[in-house]
Amino acid sequence: MLRNLEMKQETVKADVTERPPEIKPCSTVQPTCPEPEVKINDSCYKCEEGWEQHGGKCYYFSTKSSSWNKSRTECITKGGDLVKIDSSEEQILLQKKNGKFWIGLTDSAVEGRWLWVDGSPLNERLTFWFFTEPNNMPVQDPDGEDCAMMGHNGIMFWFDYSCKLTLRSICEKAAVAVCV
Repeated sequence: MLRNLEMKQETVKADVTERPPEIKPCSTVQPTCPEPEVKINDSCYKCEEGWEQHGGKCYYFSTKSSSWNKSRTECITKGGDLVKIDSSEEQILLQKKNGKFWIGLTDSAVEGRWLWVDGSPLNERLTFWFFTEPNNMPVQDPDGEDCAMMGHNGIMFWFDYSCKLTLRSICEKAAVAVCV
């Protein structure tokens, strides 16, 4: 039986090496070539110094604490905005950082209607709220809790928090394509 397998293996090897290649260059079949996927840390994308690049995005993790509104202004001044978390992968990436951070989510316009800083509504199927959140508790602020933060006592889920309190923040902007 072993001899049979060895003979079949030799036959396959010979068939593969003797057969002319039937693969056509991509230029002749261009319409069916898929777009290349953007790889994490793709060398064709760059971020400014102080920003961390992941895929086509740049992230800035502030070192000083500010209110949600001031944090947002600082992100905009840097050419970005508070982070909008679009996927589980992005949440996992961001939760590797220790600390409490403002993210770009608020219900300050209408209580219970959570919007991202770009004006898009929160996708209720893609949330990372801690199990009791959002709860709008007016403990620290009689106005309640209208801004979202991540990270609380080592728990890297989302919490609603008073926008007036000071935390660090995560800014986000598109990475610059440097490959032509």
